[in-house]
Amino acid sequence: MTPSRDAFEARLRQIGADRYHDRHPFHTLLHGGGCTPDQVRAWVINRYYYQHSIPMKDAAFMSRVEDPGLRRRWRSRIEDHDGTDTNEGGIRRWLRLAEAVGLDPDYVASTRGVLPATKFAVDAYVRFVREKTLLEAVAASLTELFAPKIHKDRIAGLLQNYDFADDSSLSYFQNRLKEAPKDVAFGLGWVLDHADTQEKQDAAAAALVFKTDVLWSQLDALHAAYVEPARIPPGGWQPGEGLLNRQAA
Repeated sequence: MTPSRDAFEARLRQIGADRYHDRHPFHTLLHGGGCTPDQVRAWVINRYYYQHSIPMKDAAFMSRVEDPGLRRRWRSRIEDHDGTDTNEGGIRRWLRLAEAVGLDPDYVASTRGVLPATKFAVDAYVRFVREKTLLEAVAASLTELFAPKIHKDRIAGLLQNYDFADDSSLSYFQNRLKEAPKDVAFGLGWVLDHADTQEKQDAAAAALVFKTDVLWSQLDALHAAYVEPARIPPGGWQPGEGLLNRQAA
């Protein structure tokens, strides 16, 4: 017997409670004001690789969708990140954050200095969405269920603890508080509607676990490279690289 819709939703939400990356020690350090300027910069550089890959992930998903209605509903996710004539988009907002912490946005956009493990994890997510079932691909996006709390905590923590933080530099997170709810409401409803067997529910839950692993592993790499034991792997960003001229002077 397939568990009820409510029981399945509770199962998905429990995955977030147990595994979402708001529990990672790096976020505790960041939000509490414990990061050095270079640790913040390393986070901005590496997180950019994830941000800039999200529209490619969504385009890969849409290329497989035959239902025009689903494509229409999904299209706004790409526009939210890439921007439109009237919306600068999340990628541009992230680069404004990069500039606020003293990084050259062109350097960040080049993705030079991104940790190998970050690339491996993010590329695996794009590949997952390209190759797995549509149900699994949508289910993997449901980490957005848990994102509002981390965005609110981040906005409050950065504003309290870092001089670079203001409405302009944190606009990415502020906008996601408005954009994400519509995405997650649709995605959750779609998964609940289509995961109509025990096998499909198990696959959707596993997809969400996979996505939490993608997010967690990025922070593991960041913490190991720039906090403890602070061993930067070959190809990783070295403090002092990619700074704005005023920072390098």
